Amino acid sequence: MAKARNTRINDRDEDGLMEQLRSSLDEVEKLLGDAAHAGEDKAGELREKAMDALRNTRLALHDTQDAVIARSRRAARVTDEYVHDNPWQAIGLSAVAGLLLGVLISRR
Repeated sequence: MAKARNTRINDRDEDGLMEQLRSSLDEVEKLLGDAAHAGEDKAGELREKAMDALRNTRLALHDTQDAVIARSRRAARVTDEYVHDNPWQAIGLSAVAGLLLGVLISRR
């Protein structure tokens, strides 16, 4: 099994990931463009660098996916515990949410 990954992600991490993805994709695009105009030896080297950048991007996406899944599971677990601890409050909140949704839909 793969090594344990950090499943804690916050807004700063998400912004950093998006910047890293943009940077990696820009780098891959540039390398592939350079490879198209380069000689065979240089083209192979550039393609290899592009593949490394794509692998790194894929790993970053997998890490983010794992973090989002873990965060979603935690949120579901906390919600489940809340509903079990406070069933009448949960029913009341659901009723109010349903009423508000009904009002919003009926206005259209």
